[in-house]
Amino acid sequence: MPAISLQHVSKKYRVYRRPSDKLLELLTLKRRSFHESFWALRDISLQVEPGRTVGVIGANGSGKSTLLQLVAGILRPTEGVLSVQGKVAALLELGAGFNPNFTGRENVYMNASILGLQKSEVDERFATIEDFASIGEFIEQPVKTYSSGMFMRLAFAVAINVDPEVLLVDEALSVGDIVFQHRCMHRIDQLRRAGKTILFVSHDLQAVTRFCDRTVLLDHGRIVEEGEPYAVVQKYLEIFFERERRKKHLPGDDLPVVGRIDPSITVVNTIPHMDSRFGNGKARVHGILVLDGQHQVLNQVRADDIITVRISARFEEFVEHPIIGFTLRDHLHVEISSTNTSYERVKLPPANAGDYVTVDFRVTLPRMRPGSYSISPAVASGSIWEHDICDWIDNAYILTLLDTGLVYGMWKLEVEASYRITR
Repeated sequence: MPAISLQHVSKKYRVYRRPSDKLLELLTLKRRSFHESFWALRDISLQVEPGRTVGVIGANGSGKSTLLQLVAGILRPTEGVLSVQGKVAALLELGAGFNPNFTGRENVYMNASILGLQKSEVDERFATIEDFASIGEFIEQPVKTYSSGMFMRLAFAVAINVDPEVLLVDEALSVGDIVFQHRCMHRIDQLRRAGKTILFVSHDLQAVTRFCDRTVLLDHGRIVEEGEPYAVVQKYLEIFFERERRKKHLPGDDLPVVGRIDPSITVVNTIPHMDSRFGNGKARVHGILVLDGQHQVLNQVRADDIITVRISARFEEFVEHPIIGFTLRDHLHVEISSTNTSYERVKLPPANAGDYVTVDFRVTLPRMRPGSYSISPAVASGSIWEHDICDWIDNAYILTLLDTGLVYGMWKLEVEASYRITR
């Protein structure tokens, strides 16, 4: 049985132009309508199996928070059937229900009871909650004396320690300080590994790709894509870039007229891999190679190597402001870095139909964790602020970074350590 099940669920809000319109509607016994209907969600069908983590992404106003509020039981659907199995902890509006005049300790017991814990259970977990919140002696002070950061820490500590079967996470976590955000994400990852069911709303696309088993893309209250996280994230980016292009109000750039022209650069026509591809087709990535200092093709590299990423694009139509660039990701699709000609302050000249434009990016590799890394090349039209993707190829080139010594985490920091001994 699914932990979360939505069958053709819709949510409608009544929008009144003025507060008095609602009263007028009541006085007419609703025989006259003084409101407009706004459907935040339309015909949502979604199943989340126990122990799975499902991400929900989309632009602001797409219905993500409304979806979580429905699953949490804060809102009721206008249409459709919704069911949730198991104890739910909702990290939506942290601290909702806290009494500002009560102490932190009193609020812990009150809020935990609202979330379904008995007093004896809170007694057992209080030390863990207090330690996680890390607000010291303020636990005995009225909540109204807390800073916003302390308030968030305590509220999260309570919600996360009710041992839920189902965890609902919204962008509310992003309002805390940096230490708080890291601690939150680490704890959520622990629950994910422990087999809890998680519905995760976030604008952090790397976190969605990293943590989620499946991802849903909402747009104007409807599901427009659902499936493997990386593929759904790419669909979201495609939609986002297209909308940004249509806005036509972002400032232009002040790049030089052209970059340095190198007559030794030759067109490449090799695309080793092609996981997926999207764009408007006005230009196409024609080839990508990674070369060493002697122009030999590389598939294996080491930290501190100086490499050249060479990308060629063929233009099918006239493009006044072409941009060529690439994105580097690790084997989990986590984005390590991206760059392009516009970002590097190189303004390419206009390209005509039939032109081949080839760009060399000279890169010194950092001391990263050994393993495989992918390069996704792209060609676009516009500026770094406003552009239209002509062609994007995911994971076109795979590099293996050989072992160059122990690296903790993603890359090795350049560190100089000092010490002193005193007695």
